[in-house]
Amino acid sequence: MTDTIATFGSTKVFVVSSDGPSLASEQGALDVIGATYGQDIDMIAVPASRLGDDFFKLSTGIAGGFIQKFMNYSHRIAIVGDISSYVERSKPLHDFVYESNKGKQVAFVPDLEALAARF
Repeated sequence: MTDTIATFGSTKVFVVSSDGPSLASEQGALDVIGATYGQDIDMIAVPASRLGDDFFKLSTGIAGGFIQKFMNYSHRIAIVGDISSYVERSKPLHDFVYESNKGKQVAFVPDLEALAARF
């Protein structure tokens, strides 16, 4: 599978392939952002499966660094996939996901259909 572009309403979303190496680093974020260059993208959807277990342990700082890169480059991000097992084990992650989903910059959704429904 390759990266694709989907349009949900008037929102153009770069959908990162579920295949490939882990993206859970600041460099991974920059690689994804770079892949969107010149494509007038409104949001980037990253599969949770490409982020690895440590991403969902907030104490590692991986999620913060990764998401911050998207904010620095003015890109909205959606983490797409079932992360319920991580959320159930971590109150801080639960709270982070809850608060993120109340805003417009960062979203955690179970699938692309749920992301499309946000628009």
